[in-house]
Amino acid sequence: MPALDMLLAGLARERSTGALRVGRSGTIFLDDGRVAYMECADTPGAEDVLAASGRVSEQTLGAARREGAGSRLVEDGALTRGELQHCVLGAVLDAAFFLLQVTGSRPKFRPGERHWLGGQWFFEVEAIVRECARRAAQLTAIWPSAELDSAPVSPVRRLPGHRVVLSDLQWEILIHADREATPLELARRLGRPGYSTLLAVRRLAAAGLLHRPAATALPLRGGRRHREPSPPHDPDAPALPLGPAVNGDPTDLNLLIRLKKALEELS
Repeated sequence: MPALDMLLAGLARERSTGALRVGRSGTIFLDDGRVAYMECADTPGAEDVLAASGRVSEQTLGAARREGAGSRLVEDGALTRGELQHCVLGAVLDAAFFLLQVTGSRPKFRPGERHWLGGQWFFEVEAIVRECARRAAQLTAIWPSAELDSAPVSPVRRLPGHRVVLSDLQWEILIHADREATPLELARRLGRPGYSTLLAVRRLAAAGLLHRPAATALPLRGGRRHREPSPPHDPDAPALPLGPAVNGDPTDLNLLIRLKKALEELS
């Protein structure tokens, strides 16, 4: 069975339009060979992010969904065109990072099927694959093990120093962590992108603010427990800073333009 990225590349060459369902993991919607939207069971979709932002009510989202027209959100004044595109852009790249890692399923393609939020932005398959690889490398550079990605987030009870500096997302993660929810479960609760949440969790771990899972304790060497040095805290923001909030600030459109140029460079 070909890898999902290879299957997508073939559909892109054929300029296919329709939905590629990846079992229960998610769906990839294509329009003339380009990705128009992605859904992943593990990550919040654009609807979740919009609802969590408080800018768009459930009733408004429901009406637009029933009509099958994302443009309804713009026409009704709920969002600007740039805000809607920005939200779709973030949701698709977030879903792609997790969905393209799925193995063991038998994807099924349904020609002609579309998503109601599709058409707000189009993505070249090759550019998405490269961006997912870049994101994976970034996670590894911050914290070289994926042990925390699927384990409950467990903050330490004492600070490793006198003070810490947290981003807004890191603060939300720490105050909502109940030592039972995993990073992706917290992302859904908070209406935050899954990748951004993983990034924040690994940075918290690198800063010594999270417990490591007991099941992955480091082995003993010479009678002593070997401790690998924690990777340095990475202060740099992601190359594609896709924030989940839709706040109506005019700079959202400027950010959208910069993101568009970045994706064009990738392709």
